[in-house]
Amino acid sequence: MDLVYAVILGIIEGLTEFLPVSSTGHMVLAMPLMGIDAGQPPWNVLLWVSQFAAILAVIVIFGRDLWRRTIHPPRPGWKHHILVQLVAAMVPTVILAVLFKKYTDPLEQMPVAVAGALIVGAVAMWLIDRYCRRSGPMRLEDVSLLQAFLIGVIQCISMWPGVSRSGATIFGGMALGLTPRVATEFTFYLAIPTMLAAAAKTLLDLGGTLTGEHLAVVLVGSAVAFIVALVVVAGFLEFVKRYRFTVFAVYRVVLGVAVLVYYFAQP
Repeated sequence: MDLVYAVILGIIEGLTEFLPVSSTGHMVLAMPLMGIDAGQPPWNVLLWVSQFAAILAVIVIFGRDLWRRTIHPPRPGWKHHILVQLVAAMVPTVILAVLFKKYTDPLEQMPVAVAGALIVGAVAMWLIDRYCRRSGPMRLEDVSLLQAFLIGVIQCISMWPGVSRSGATIFGGMALGLTPRVATEFTFYLAIPTMLAAAAKTLLDLGGTLTGEHLAVVLVGSAVAFIVALVVVAGFLEFVKRYRFTVFAVYRVVLGVAVLVYYFAQP
C-alpha cells in the first residue's frame, strides 16, 4: 500500500505544484486522510523531494530556453541576465527561510491553519488579478533586480502551507507590475533553485533514515510527480495567457471551507 500511496501523492504533487493552490497544503491535508504520519520516513522526505521532481518538468520543457537565456542573453547588460535575477530573488528566500523555517514547519500546522491560508490567499489572488493585471508586451528580461528581490521576499510567505509558492510569486509579481505570463515564467525558473535547495537540505538531514523500501516509495512518488507536472506546466502557461485566475480562487475557497467543516465536524 505504501507504493500506492506514493503514486497518489505523486499525482497530487504533480497537479498542484505549479497551480496557485498550494501543493504542500494539499499534501499535508491528504496524508492524514490516508493514515500516513507525515513526520515519519519516507513521507517527510517525499514531501520535499517530490516537489523538486515536479520542478524538473520545467527544466525538461524550458531547458533549451533557459540555456539560451544563460549563454546568449536576449538583452545586453548583467542586470537583465536571468541568473542575476534569480540570485536577487534567492537572497531573501535563503535568509528568511533560515530565520523562520522552524516556525512554519508544514508538518506541524493544523488543518485549520492550512484552510485559513487557502481562503485568505484566494481573496488576495482575486483582488490582484482584478486590479493589478497588466497587459501589453513584456519580456522576462524586463524584470528588474528590485522586482526579483521583492518576489523572493514574497515567496517566503509560502513557507506557511496553504499559501502556495507559485501563487505567492505569480501574484506578487503581478502586484509589482509584471504581466501574468512573465510573472508565471519567472515563477517557474525561480522554482528550480528554490526547490533544489529544499530537497537537498531534506536529503542531507533525513537521507540517512531511509531504508531500501523507503527509497522505493520516494522514487515512485517523485517519478509520478514529474510525469504529471510535465502536462500541467505546459497547460498552465497557456491558461494564464487567455484567462483570469478566478477558477483557482473559487477552488481554494471551496477546499478551505470543506476542510474547516470536516475538521469541526469531528467528535
